[in-house]
Amino acid sequence: MSRAPAVAGRFYPGRPEELKVMIQQYLDPGAEPQPALAVVCPHAGYVFSGSVAGKVFSRVAIPRRVVVLGPNHQGLGERAAVMTRGSWRTPLGDVPLDSLLGAELLARSGLVREDDLAHQYEHSLEVQVPFLQVLRPDVLLTPLCLSMLTDEQCAQLGRDLAGAIQSLGEAVLMVASTDMTHYESAQSAQAKDQLALEKVLALDPQGLYNTVASRRISMCGFLPTTVALTAALELGATSAELVAYTHSGMVTGDDDQVVAYAGLIIK
Repeated sequence: MSRAPAVAGRFYPGRPEELKVMIQQYLDPGAEPQPALAVVCPHAGYVFSGSVAGKVFSRVAIPRRVVVLGPNHQGLGERAAVMTRGSWRTPLGDVPLDSLLGAELLARSGLVREDDLAHQYEHSLEVQVPFLQVLRPDVLLTPLCLSMLTDEQCAQLGRDLAGAIQSLGEAVLMVASTDMTHYESAQSAQAKDQLALEKVLALDPQGLYNTVASRRISMCGFLPTTVALTAALELGATSAELVAYTHSGMVTGDDDQVVAYAGLIIK
């Protein structure tokens, strides 16, 4: 099947030329792309978070195979839902799904299920795809939508994902899709987000999960970030870098009720 875009024309332009121009405006032509195991990128409308995503993707050499992990905002489908057959369509064209990596993940994980429904209306993964298309037109996509996982399940899924990636014997980039604190003051958001970001920078997935849960940080993609961070460690990650942090008030002028965005690279 071909998954139709759910938020084209809302979160990002629906016309291909306009979309290409916008993405190019967010990319840094002076950046020197380097290999990475994982990145953390926001998934709001491009006018709010596209600059952060652009800074991150500009600095990463995008391999052919990419796993995008996002939170399930809709509450539909399986808790760990992957699509391995068909393609995803954006205004820039169709992206084939990675049947080989997807099948390997399904074979290794007792948690992951083949499920189209969880992805049908979900924006958190979709908004990452046009950036990947511009930077790597031949990209193969493995979309993984997550919800309601315990810390142990995140850890096991991270190990399973790392094993699936290792079995291919080639580079794979993981993109953990998340926004940070939602609908608090910019000052409050930054204070809370710093606690979560410190755990990512320390390569501490268990600490990230526990901090977000105990401090009630409204980081919507902390499950995908925990899983990707665990997998990156299994694959030999030794460092993480905060590339950018901002919030919606920088666009709207309202610092009382913001959504915050962070971009990180894990190597």
